[in-house]
Amino acid sequence: MVVTTEMIKELREITGAGVLDCKTALESAAGDLDRAQEILREKGLAKAARRAEREAKQGLVEAYVHMGKAGALVEVNCETDFVGRTPEFKQLAHDLAMQVVGARPQYVKPEDIPPEVIEEVSEQERQTYRAQLANSNKPPDVLERIVENKVQKFYEEVCLLRQPFIRDPDKTVQDLINEVISTTGENIVLRRFARFELSE
Repeated sequence: MVVTTEMIKELREITGAGVLDCKTALESAAGDLDRAQEILREKGLAKAARRAEREAKQGLVEAYVHMGKAGALVEVNCETDFVGRTPEFKQLAHDLAMQVVGARPQYVKPEDIPPEVIEEVSEQERQTYRAQLANSNKPPDVLERIVENKVQKFYEEVCLLRQPFIRDPDKTVQDLINEVISTTGENIVLRRFARFELSE
């Protein structure tokens, strides 16, 4: 299939990717716009993984206050102060602060959770499911898989990077950050956050 300028322009408007990247993706997808978007997304994730090694010491601290009742501060880092001043980066920082206020995460990523907390959650889930499955004749490995799934669900609830993004639940906060990484070409790290609520 011949890739037209109009097709490239349409894909570019949707994804914000470069002209050559859009053309290559459309050629690989045989003109299928949805598949081309997926190819560009996968390419962006691969680039984000490579950039994760690079040091990010610039960026900004963003604040968000909701109706004077709850607020958050987030520190988001990038590699250069130039990217730290771009509208995309500022919007990302704002969205992350808003996510902290709305979704109440406790940790940035699973690695930040103390081992004793994970063990406690795992043990509580095991006890619950042992009681529920006591009469079901399910093998122990099924119980362990159920417990592991519950621990993963726990990560999604308490870890900011694993939470569904409040403005688009089809992607996680990490997916949102990866999209900005692919747009800016720099490593971006959510370093830390603090959440405040009136009388809490």
